[in-house]
Amino acid sequence: MFDPSAGGSGLVQFSERLAGSSVFTALFREGMDLVEETAAYLDGDGRTEAKTLERAVSLTYATESMRLTTRLMQLASWLLLHRAVKEGEMTLAQANRERTRVKLTAADPGPHDMIAKLPWQLQDLIERSLNLQARVRRLDTTIHAPPVERGTAGNPLVSQLNLLREAFERRGPAERVRGPRG
Repeated sequence: MFDPSAGGSGLVQFSERLAGSSVFTALFREGMDLVEETAAYLDGDGRTEAKTLERAVSLTYATESMRLTTRLMQLASWLLLHRAVKEGEMTLAQANRERTRVKLTAADPGPHDMIAKLPWQLQDLIERSLNLQARVRRLDTTIHAPPVERGTAGNPLVSQLNLLREAFERRGPAERVRGPRG
């Protein structure tokens, strides 16, 4: 799409619009709700359930709850950073620089067989957080992809024109004036 108000290249960058979209708003709300739900579980029912677990599973519970909270804090940081872009508190370029401090790959879960022994509610929170993490990673890749240069976006002739230019540039100056047969 062409937008004369976009400045510079004249192209509307999808990444600049995505952080302000309803998709982002829904993802933000889901992420913040998951953070609140996890905190409530770990401080309430989770604490009670953890006391009833056998020693090995109790250790897994502690490890996975720390991984879960670390994962969610990183996701919340990313979501808050991009909400600041949406609200106009910072530019996408500033967010791009700041996002290097957020680790979207942090806290991958432990072995599946050990997680299967955890209380079902914790398993559900872990699964939902991993799903959210995967979606945020995809969105992050889309939002922070390098901008497409004007002239190459969707123009199938560009590659052919580049081949022609390369062919003419390989020929010497005399050949370009006389032609190949002279």
